[in-house]
Amino acid sequence: MNRLAPLLVLALAAGCREQPEASPFPEPHRPVAPIVSPRYMDEDARDSVGEFETVTRLAEIREGMWIADIGAGEGYYTVRLSPIVGDRGRVLAQDIVPETIQALARRVQRERLDNVALKLGQPNDPQLPDASFDRILLIHMYHEIERPSEFLWHLRDALKRDGRVVVVDADRPTDRHGTPPRLLVCEFNALGFSLSRFDRLPDSETFFAMFEAHGPKPNPEDIPVCGEDALNGS
Repeated sequence: MNRLAPLLVLALAAGCREQPEASPFPEPHRPVAPIVSPRYMDEDARDSVGEFETVTRLAEIREGMWIADIGAGEGYYTVRLSPIVGDRGRVLAQDIVPETIQALARRVQRERLDNVALKLGQPNDPQLPDASFDRILLIHMYHEIERPSEFLWHLRDALKRDGRVVVVDADRPTDRHGTPPRLLVCEFNALGFSLSRFDRLPDSETFFAMFEAHGPKPNPEDIPVCGEDALNGS
């Protein structure tokens, strides 16, 4: 029997829970990019510019860590993270599209990645276990989050005490499949995160940002909304 099958079934079942219609979280003042593909770009092209090596080096990912790959898509990061974290580490690949998770499950099984688990999340709640992850990766997907304050509010609880959230995105408007860095920092600050590292990647348009949580998590109704200055700034 496929050892991943029960895990996948449970994850899919969990994703079917009904969500309340009314939300206490503020409406964002920014457009949202649609999910157009489970693939950001060709994996060989990403390897040719050293994207994975650069991001994992900046994120200080090492053996034994527990990593959540949110919006994992076809699994570009998931399958490459597996040998790095090793037998003592774990990779949780999460996506909100059932067909994408099912396809990734087949890839994980085919490549025999025994330290990888799969999870179907909700658009505004990744549904991760509390206090579990050293790093949570949001790679080329942050601009697709409909309610960033609600998403980050839930996400924050999944970090270990010294955990970090890593965002990789393009420096352009959210409706053009990117996130202005000023807007990103503003939205994370609103949830009690601080920027611990920021780097431009070699293509100059893509950036790496890493955040850590400080202080208590705010109540949903107390979360401020980032204004036009953050939306238009870089």
